[in-house]
Amino acid sequence: MATREITKEYDNPHDFTTGNIFYKLIRFMLPILGALILQIMYSAVDVLVVGQFGTTEGISAISTGSSIINLIVFVLSGLSMGVTIVMGRYLGERKDEKIGRVIGGAVVMFAVIAVVLTALLLIFAPFWADLMQSPEIAHAKAVLYIRICGGGIIFIIGYNLISSIFRGIGNSYLPLLFVAIACVINIVGDLLFVAVLHWDVAGAAAATVLAQACSLIFSILICKRKVMPFSLRREDLQWHNPEIRRVLVCGLPMAFQELLTEISFLALLAFVNGMGTTEAIRLASSSGYGVANKLVGIVLLVPSALMQSMSSFIAQNVGAGKEKRAQKAMGFGMLIGGTIGLFMTAAAVFCGQELAAMFTSNVQFQLKATEYLRGFGLEAIVTSVLFSYIGYFTGHHKTLFVLLQSVAQSFLVRLPLAYVMSRMFPDNMLYVGFCAPAATIVGILINTAYFLFYTRKMMEPVDLE
Repeated sequence: MATREITKEYDNPHDFTTGNIFYKLIRFMLPILGALILQIMYSAVDVLVVGQFGTTEGISAISTGSSIINLIVFVLSGLSMGVTIVMGRYLGERKDEKIGRVIGGAVVMFAVIAVVLTALLLIFAPFWADLMQSPEIAHAKAVLYIRICGGGIIFIIGYNLISSIFRGIGNSYLPLLFVAIACVINIVGDLLFVAVLHWDVAGAAAATVLAQACSLIFSILICKRKVMPFSLRREDLQWHNPEIRRVLVCGLPMAFQELLTEISFLALLAFVNGMGTTEAIRLASSSGYGVANKLVGIVLLVPSALMQSMSSFIAQNVGAGKEKRAQKAMGFGMLIGGTIGLFMTAAAVFCGQELAAMFTSNVQFQLKATEYLRGFGLEAIVTSVLFSYIGYFTGHHKTLFVLLQSVAQSFLVRLPLAYVMSRMFPDNMLYVGFCAPAATIVGILINTAYFLFYTRKMMEPVDLE
């Protein structure tokens, strides 16, 4: 079994319980941010290439199909955070011998999930497209996109699991390398399959699956060659592994939180697909929203990186009994994210059409995307605060609270408000866009109240046993 003495590299840059908080948080967060940037490029290139070399309805099909796939990816990412949190906690408690069991249980659990999801996506693809109210002209292509990506969902799941394992041991550089490989292959595949072979939506989906498969294979090869601070035994690979329960206790609330959040955004997409009095306006709204969502992903890069890095950072310090250090890390996260968010908000509000033009030359699509971005822009600032809170509570295993506050802001604020706005202003997406920051502000108020009321209780370490 590899030990801390053997793998000394894990004691300095990947040990978050000592040293300068700002430096270590930034050092851990930047590769995560880089990986998220590449993932956005990875996703956006499908729309970009199809928008330039494919069909008009292809943009709407990818917008609808990728929404379903992204729902699954985000839910599984939430579940895999349970792996990251439990591993980080054991590292903080200096219980390295338990990490191999965590990973073995996670491998078995996610393998079963992959089989079930593959069947659901292949068989029920038309149902998912109907559920999203895909415009009739783009419906068949949306179904095709879902089925091709669904056939390769096991590669997407495998990549996310391995990335969560490395983040759990404090290494965020290798996940960056893995997604960089996938991004390059996806770009080459899109250009070949769509621009050269003219496979349109099918080509974009095939490039996505191919890229994820290559990235997963490479990451497995790296794992075999790299000395790790744990050992994985055959007996760890069983369904009765006790660590599966611990991963589920931490990860399921996060998975449900992501599920409910994504469902709220899918419902929002359904509202948008229903906006407009003619098929042409509906297509413009759907495609404009699809383009805007690619830009929204860019706007939310820093908050997302903060939340992922904060969870690992906090988990180690909670395991080591360093609560004040954990709270300081949360404060630094809010400061970093809020400062960068100012510039992202300005770009979304004042340069929306120029940014949308990178994805489509259709002026109507650009204008619809611009309307949405102007309403959404404030989200870049407020989400940095909210996600820092979420990372803090997640690191404390307060994942049930994270779930409940997400339900409150999504289903009591965002969705009802979005429905009303889509009906009151069917030809203007500005007001629908503003529903996101409005819900986030409510979430900040809830998290602040919870933090102030339960601070002393949160300072007590939670025993995983």
